[in-house]
Amino acid sequence: MEPSQAVCRTVRGDVDPGALGRVLSHEHLLSLLVGPGALGRDADAAEFDDAQVEAAVTALSGLRELGFGTVVDLSPYGDVGRDAHGASVALLPRIAEAAGLHIVSGTATYREEFSPEWVKQTGIDELVRRFVADATTGIGTGTGIGGSGVRAGILGEQPTSEGRITEHEERGLRAAARAHHLTGLAISTHTTHGTMALEQIDLLEDERVPLDRVVIGHMDNHPDLDYVRRVLDRGVTVGFDSIGKQLWDVRRPPLPDQHPDGPYTKAAIKQSDRTRAHRLAALVAEGYADQIVLSQDLTGGQMWLNPATHGRHGYSYLGRVFLRQLEESGVGGEAVDRMLIANPARLLSVPAR
Repeated sequence: MEPSQAVCRTVRGDVDPGALGRVLSHEHLLSLLVGPGALGRDADAAEFDDAQVEAAVTALSGLRELGFGTVVDLSPYGDVGRDAHGASVALLPRIAEAAGLHIVSGTATYREEFSPEWVKQTGIDELVRRFVADATTGIGTGTGIGGSGVRAGILGEQPTSEGRITEHEERGLRAAARAHHLTGLAISTHTTHGTMALEQIDLLEDERVPLDRVVIGHMDNHPDLDYVRRVLDRGVTVGFDSIGKQLWDVRRPPLPDQHPDGPYTKAAIKQSDRTRAHRLAALVAEGYADQIVLSQDLTGGQMWLNPATHGRHGYSYLGRVFLRQLEESGVGGEAVDRMLIANPARLLSVPAR
């Protein structure tokens, strides 16, 4: 694709890929008032919308000074701040204007336990139609009840569960793959702790998706670097996209009402950024810098659980703190530019239409 023929689709319109600057490739800008310890408050819908915009703009402050020009919001339908019909996406242009940044919106379904009822009952052909409408006429227009006016610029984050791919998840992945062929948009996935990455690739390859248009997400959370290498060797890009998320509770559906009072088991994860930096340095030294993108996957709950990283620095943590750790691990500026600028621009580029 010639540069003059390519654009990146942002929530305020198409822009030249060279205008993106550094890119955070996996975020959730409407989730800062969602989750334990988040900054939510009792308010009517308009007040809550204003509060979401204000929280996002505050968390984004400082990014421009660090060379970042773009944030990719990968919130799926019915989860982490995005309502079932896309209306909340209409807040993203307000955030982009106030923060002075480009924002790219994804479109996706999520794991069944967090999905709205319409997703659970929708067949693959209707999901494809929905994703294509989100990309061409605006997120939510496929519902027939109006939409956000915001066109999706990427398909994702499309998920799989820990250690398995459910029928619901396979349907979503195949729908994203078929929507890719109709829109040209890249696909970004969610793996649960890095599991099922190779199976995701097999499924997308079965749908004839070119693997250089695929990002396999959350691979910085897989404990085996050799497994990450196997994923990279298939030709996809991987996301080291949980930077700053050193402690987090594993998300589970709410306990049923009939669960007895008393203790219950809840899993949690620790993954230090020092480990992430050392693993990234190893992969860069081995020649994989052209296949890695970086981000933080920041939410309100993660700000509470990680007060020294997300809680203190917001979206600036990666550029302000983590890049110094990468430099100390031997990763130079040219490799950083590939992971933060060149690779995202390539993935977000689509033919002008």
